Amino acid sequence: MSRKAIILLFIFIIAPVIFYFLWPSDESRIRKLVKDGAAAVENENINDVMSKVSFNYSDDHGLNYLYLKEEMKGIFQRMDHIMIEYEIGDMEIKDKAATVVVDIRVIATYGQDTGYFMGDAADPVEVLFTLEKVRTKWLVRSTTGLPVYY
Repeated sequence: MSRKAIILLFIFIIAPVIFYFLWPSDESRIRKLVKDGAAAVENENINDVMSKVSFNYSDDHGLNYLYLKEEMKGIFQRMDHIMIEYEIGDMEIKDKAATVVVDIRVIATYGQDTGYFMGDAADPVEVLFTLEKVRTKWLVRSTTGLPVYY
């Protein structure tokens, strides 16, 4: 085999196979979204939190993207040392839409008191996230089950 034939073989056969196995699945992208979102809240980084949320966001409490951003700013001003424990449950992916159920516990300091802000040791809050796919990125489109603290 000539050198040119080997290079063409690599480009047309081996490279796509390698690309297929290294390209992350939608499920792994969604798991990363939840992980990175929890880390952004723990770090109280509003811009990073909102980068995970669709501009089309709406929920059953009447919040949209801008109201959610203001609500998160208020929570970050009132609370410190936020720690999030989560467990990803059922996940359903259909083309450019997905739903994922996440059991969440949030521990935070409010003034001098530290305790569970959301859920508790025995009973986490079950939240349903509805996601939309924009290009190769998943964003939160709506939530169901999140308590509102305003």
